[in-house]
Amino acid sequence: QVPVLQTNNGPGLTGLMTIAAHLVRQARKEQLLGSTAEEKAVVQQWLEYRVTRVNGGSSKEDTRTVLKDLNMHLEDKVYLAGNIFTLADILMYYGLHHIMVDLTVQEKEKYLNVSRWFNHIQHYPGVRQHLPDVVFIKNRLYTNAH
Repeated sequence: QVPVLQTNNGPGLTGLMTIAAHLVRQARKEQLLGSTAEEKAVVQQWLEYRVTRVNGGSSKEDTRTVLKDLNMHLEDKVYLAGNIFTLADILMYYGLHHIMVDLTVQEKEKYLNVSRWFNHIQHYPGVRQHLPDVVFIKNRLYTNAH
């Protein structure tokens, strides 16, 4: 199911990335697409990943691969494109929300970098909208010391 945006002037726009990038430009928030050529490329890369791997994957194995990929990528980064918040973060958040809601506490701890990033993005002003807050337990209830 491919999204279509019908504009007042001209033909409709088709595809999640095309529509999202168009709306970003219309809102004059071009910084969400990246500032440097490298950032723009990284944002594009993650938007493509979102459409092909996150939307395209349906099995538990696909989901595990996506979470593993993201967990490794986010190991030393605050956002998907490094140190700047971009459209890639927003669309990846929406693509992963239904997955993150269903993860157990242990699974969230297994993908710690994804959990940290996701929790940060869901609290970014204006992002979460109507979606339920995904709960992440910050302190462990039990320690190994008895």
